[in-house]
Amino acid sequence: VQLQASGGGLVQAGGSLRLSCAASGGSIFSMKTMGWYRQAPGKQRELVAAISANSDISYAESVKGRFTISRNTNNTMTLQMNSLKPEDTAVYYCMASKGWSYWGQGTQVTVSS
Repeated sequence: VQLQASGGGLVQAGGSLRLSCAASGGSIFSMKTMGWYRQAPGKQRELVAAISANSDISYAESVKGRFTISRNTNNTMTLQMNSLKPEDTAVYYCMASKGWSYWGQGTQVTVSS
């Protein structure tokens, strides 16, 4: 499975971005778990949102109520990010796992104050 993340960019605080993760070589609906992670400079990579095969969803406390994860029938996963804050600035990675983890290449999100 190959994952391609896109949709990052520069946005002002309070703005929105929509990240997309396109999968090839396998169906996202066959994955045990899919998720979005982020890594800010000097910090460890952290889980932002995840969705399981039976559609259970979890979010990091810091993004609850602002971010929405979804899987789509065109074999993509999206992360809708609203009310963005400067502390959301990071490289965002999509991940899929099915016994083995697959990672996308990352997309930069920068939120200016």
